[in-house]
Amino acid sequence: MSAMKSIDEHIAKDESQIAVAKAKGDEAMVRHLEEELESLKEFKDHHPGDDHDPTSLEMFCENNPDAAECRVYDD
Repeated sequence: MSAMKSIDEHIAKDESQIAVAKAKGDEAMVRHLEEELESLKEFKDHHPGDDHDPTSLEMFCENNPDAAECRVYDD
């Protein structure tokens, strides 16, 4: 998958893919895309001045800041 230029572009792509998946009757893909879309919208709401397309790790850490893979250590 190629990186999106902005979070808005990624949101638009997910909305488009949801429509395609619904037309095909692919409920698993619809659920996956709807979950991702919700996470993208939450990330955008929490970072209004930042329009970059977040990685899956950034979105995970947004919702799970105490997870081991999200901890940041200062030297």
